[in-house]
Amino acid sequence: MQEKKTYTIPTLPLPYDLETKEVLKQVIKANKKLAELKGVAQTIPNERILISSLTLQEAKDSSAVENIVTTQDDLYRAGLDFSHQFINAATKEVLFYREAINEGFRMVRNKSILTLNDIKHVQQILEQSSAGFRTIPGTKLMRENDGAIVYTPPQDGQAIAKYMSNLEQFINDDQISQLDPLIKMAIIHHQFESIHPFYDGNGRTGRIINILYLVISGLLDLPILYLSRYVTHNKGEYYRLIQAIRDKNTDNATEWEAWILFMLKGIEVTADDTISLVKSIGLLMADYKNIIRTDFGSKYNHELLNGLFYHPYTKIDHVAANMQISRQTASKYLDRIVSLGLLRKEKMSKENYYINTRLMNLFLDFGKYEPTEPSESIESVHVKESRIF
Repeated sequence: MQEKKTYTIPTLPLPYDLETKEVLKQVIKANKKLAELKGVAQTIPNERILISSLTLQEAKDSSAVENIVTTQDDLYRAGLDFSHQFINAATKEVLFYREAINEGFRMVRNKSILTLNDIKHVQQILEQSSAGFRTIPGTKLMRENDGAIVYTPPQDGQAIAKYMSNLEQFINDDQISQLDPLIKMAIIHHQFESIHPFYDGNGRTGRIINILYLVISGLLDLPILYLSRYVTHNKGEYYRLIQAIRDKNTDNATEWEAWILFMLKGIEVTADDTISLVKSIGLLMADYKNIIRTDFGSKYNHELLNGLFYHPYTKIDHVAANMQISRQTASKYLDRIVSLGLLRKEKMSKENYYINTRLMNLFLDFGKYEPTEPSESIESVHVKESRIF
């Protein structure tokens, strides 16, 4: 099987005028939706609710891009931690991903820069490995259906370090590029995936970098843009456009524009969808609050409501800890909310747990999504990493 020709990774900034008329029109649309999402997020009084819920959805879909597939039920039951027997390998990987997003957000939130050490730390959490950047040659990207090599990233450790140093500067030093941050984000993502600096987890780490870059650029206050959902449902086009730039090598201004437009459209679409989801969560919280407060009277506590949305699958210990009440009282409260039709009671092992079914239905409906346009079959373009020693 013939290998694709070598792609010469460019030093950033790129030597093209990428602020074309079409790109700038899409930049305006994407920025408008991001600004709206940023404002809508502030209407949820407890930011932890959005961070917890939406980073888990992002983790689930970004992992699915790499064929790491789990279910909402598996993910939320794992969070109950009654027994490790309920946590499968795919679920563990998704939960590590969510932890990596949250830790990355914690690191960059107040310093507004994203360093190589930050990126390494994110990947370390994601992969549970401290191997760092690749130093041993042998990594190739192969087409999954027939094993054909579609791309060979840099093999020399010093070259990888040099490319990543340039990328770090491009991310953090606005003096070397005056491009709109959203255009830069698309370039950063392609550059990172082409450098492919780690032995494993490059795709997922790259998608976490997207979110963190939007935060350090001030375009989002919270890591809640659900961009991997767009990638998951347009996966064929995602891989095709990434590879088109590599195939054209030095003559690829047109392919860069197509890639940037794809990513900008993804930001617009997913920001719009996330706005709808956040608004729905807010309305649902208000509905629950009215019902529970009316029924509980003086016993109502806002921590009870927050807990039902922070833990869509909750248990007696969660409520007891949040409200500083006894397990017996927490059990009575939860059973009362079940009787109001707001929770469903289930049993796992010897313990009961309670599902916020209406909130879970929002997430399930949110997952029902059609691609923006027909794309190649996933099997024909999906690639996997291969380390050949």
